[in-house]
Amino acid sequence: MAFEGLSEKLNAAFKRLRGKGRVTEADVKEAMKEVRLALLDADVSYSVVKDFVAKVTERAVGADVLESLTPAQQIIKIVNEELTALMGGGSEKISFASHPPTVIMMVGLQGAGKTTNGAKLAGYLRSTMGKQPLLAACDVYRPAAITQLQVVGEQLDIPVFALGQVNPVQIAQHAVRHARENGYDTVLLDTAGRLHIDEQLMNELKKIKSAVTPNEILLVVDAMTGQDAVSAATAFDEALGIDGVVLTKLDGDARGGAALSIRAATGKPIKFVGTGEKLDMIELFHPDRMASRILGMGDMLSLIEKAEQSFDEKKAAELEEKLRKNRFTLTDYMEQMAQLRKMGDLSQMAAMFPGQMGKQMAGAQIDDKMLNRQEAVILSMTPKERENPGLLDASRKKRVAAGCGLEVADVNRLLKQYEMMLQLTRQLSKGKMPLGLGKMPNLGSLGKVGGMGKMHGFGRKKRLK
Repeated sequence: MAFEGLSEKLNAAFKRLRGKGRVTEADVKEAMKEVRLALLDADVSYSVVKDFVAKVTERAVGADVLESLTPAQQIIKIVNEELTALMGGGSEKISFASHPPTVIMMVGLQGAGKTTNGAKLAGYLRSTMGKQPLLAACDVYRPAAITQLQVVGEQLDIPVFALGQVNPVQIAQHAVRHARENGYDTVLLDTAGRLHIDEQLMNELKKIKSAVTPNEILLVVDAMTGQDAVSAATAFDEALGIDGVVLTKLDGDARGGAALSIRAATGKPIKFVGTGEKLDMIELFHPDRMASRILGMGDMLSLIEKAEQSFDEKKAAELEEKLRKNRFTLTDYMEQMAQLRKMGDLSQMAAMFPGQMGKQMAGAQIDDKMLNRQEAVILSMTPKERENPGLLDASRKKRVAAGCGLEVADVNRLLKQYEMMLQLTRQLSKGKMPLGLGKMPNLGSLGKVGGMGKMHGFGRKKRLK
């Protein structure tokens, strides 16, 4: 999980302050010593750590404590604000051209994930902003680079412009012309990379930049390379002039040094982060929300947005009505599992829950094989049995098991999990979070939480802003 090591160390440092009614200057300096070590262990550059600790210490020593906060909470508040400022303060989006098409040039070293994340970004722009993107295959050197872009483009149903092994500058020019003539309002250029930064690479990128005048040059860097990612960002910015960074593999970076250092080192914002291998796992980077996650406060706004993207409003309303009338059926259960699947990796969502709840969900996962078996069992039932599982006596269970090629034990397991889900959704529909949520038995290897319609109890962003 992203920033896992840093989060644990920072929370350990603040834990010592929480029991104190009054925090002295010595207490602040001791806590900042722990914060400094935690940031250095997270592979944040020394100069960035030094400036960060100095700012927090200056603000914390002798700071006026708000009436609603304890001294320890005041220091955590200051750390939260400074972490947010360190990562850029606010989210920064793509600058779109006033006269389409908008040209976005994806650059970076080989292996950082340019091709995949360029396609992910195209999918994101289409799904969230209604854009009509075109991918352009300008990497003519890496074996199968064009094929890879075509494959991910097909998976996302996004067209790919390719001319084969010709001059990349010509490909870029033809792609922009093709977009203009065929109604595509955004062109994403997948350019070549190298294993290291060299003059040949930079000269080619400069020629492409000069030929098509991109609205955005986004550098794709691998978060797991730590300070190497910061060095790459600095070098590309000096040679090419980047507009922002796409930070990939953030889900696998337990330290977080790159995310915390890039803005300070280059002055350029992280605009997007890749959070997993699936092609929909890319997010707009929100410094304030990330700071909140690092400090164990969760990120409920991102969780709500994720839920809203995955859940169907009409079906959620229908489910709410059924719950009120105590009519949650096995068909509803199957639909909830399908919607939960769409939300992605539960272990990644764990960081969005505050405090202990997030820790309880850590390591949760969705077992697709188990869900497939459950679906097979439900589809082997008659419509009446799905509506009223109480009809399933021993002989019916045997028939259902035979119909889907499974055992009676599998039918019983599904029914037990359905009952648990029924209890959970009833409590959530009443606005209650079960106290033992994190300790529930494994819901078919779903982890520790189940699908909940429209995430009852989470909604209504306005209350959280």
